Amino acid sequence: MTVIIRNASVLNKEGLLERKHIELQEGVISAIIDGNEAIGEATEIIDAEGKLLIPGLIDMHVHLREPGFEHKETVETGSRSAAKGGFTTIACMPNTRPVTDSPEIVQFVKDKAREAGLVKVLPYAAITKNELGRELTDFAALKEAGAIGYTDDGVGVQSAQMMKDAMNIAASLDMPVIAHCEDNSLVEGCCVAEGEFAKKHGLKGIPNESEAIHVGRDILLAEATGVHYHVCHVSTEQSVRLIRQAKEIGIKVTAEVCPHHLLLAEDDIPGLDANWKMNPPLRSRRDVEACIEGLLDGTLDMIVTDHAPHSEEEKAKGMQLAPFGIVGFETAFPLLYTAFVETGKWDLSLLVQRMTADPARVFRLNTGVMEIGAPADLTLIDLEQEKEVDPSSFASKGRNTPFGGWKLKGWPVKTWVDGKAVWTEKN
Repeated sequence: MTVIIRNASVLNKEGLLERKHIELQEGVISAIIDGNEAIGEATEIIDAEGKLLIPGLIDMHVHLREPGFEHKETVETGSRSAAKGGFTTIACMPNTRPVTDSPEIVQFVKDKAREAGLVKVLPYAAITKNELGRELTDFAALKEAGAIGYTDDGVGVQSAQMMKDAMNIAASLDMPVIAHCEDNSLVEGCCVAEGEFAKKHGLKGIPNESEAIHVGRDILLAEATGVHYHVCHVSTEQSVRLIRQAKEIGIKVTAEVCPHHLLLAEDDIPGLDANWKMNPPLRSRRDVEACIEGLLDGTLDMIVTDHAPHSEEEKAKGMQLAPFGIVGFETAFPLLYTAFVETGKWDLSLLVQRMTADPARVFRLNTGVMEIGAPADLTLIDLEQEKEVDPSSFASKGRNTPFGGWKLKGWPVKTWVDGKAVWTEKN
């Protein structure tokens, strides 16, 4: 079967848009044809009508909730939501129930993803059994089962010795350690960042140091062990500074940032609506600017969503009692395109690179590029279409977003994985 996507607007190596016809065969890109040339025979011809065609988006930090929290999300519903948002590869965190700390649970997640038949799902495995920070998991067996790295995301590894041991083993296996950086002694009983919002509402605040202390500690441990150390959802100026310094002296550290930490600060929170509660929390304007600068200069390597669905009943418990987290798959690209590219602050090529080629490079994936022979993982985006964020229309089970009602441009309209259309916008 041959599919040709004709009249697509494609970014070239200089970051400029060119009209191209893209041919797909047997799951890979088989030809890239100049837009002025004639196209051959095909089983299916799709007219892109000048819309933007990019490599499928990659999200290396997501929560699919299965097993154990299927009322929040499943591998299937999360995968469908990802496809709708233009993502073709996603990496899911292990803080499920049971925790993904055994080869059997890694295989369970892979089987569920295969059954769903939508996007590529890459499972992380836990660093410690049950994410309790007391005993390391069997890293070698988890790698053999298909885990792509080790993380206790959702909680920080509190023991420096435990983290150093984990890094030593991971380094020996040529595997990355992915860290949720949080010192528990500084966050107990907190629900928002330490700042004016917390003071105004009489809430105990999470200080920036709670994140940065672990970042600094782990950078030193990564230097000692030689492991590939990856920092989750960076949100503070201090963390950005530490990561930048570590990269400058050659420590093998990479990092990610979420759309909400690039777009929102604590003074944007309108009230005690728990759809604005996330971990890390929304910080100060200074922290937002530091994260933006870090993304632009490459200190922060990639954008991830930290897609974290919860039920409406859970989020209705209010700021103090509701769980942390917001959904992100279906709004990530339009939010960033509208805020930064449409306004002329960023080049389109930078946004695409941070959501495709860069995560693929960091985690050594064989996708994230549009070239002959590459997997036909592609996303078609209508840069002109403008519509409001409507949580009731999400493919995810989660509706928990602070972006409801925002008017955005740059919506994905079709997604292919290995040449198969896995989501198409219905007009």
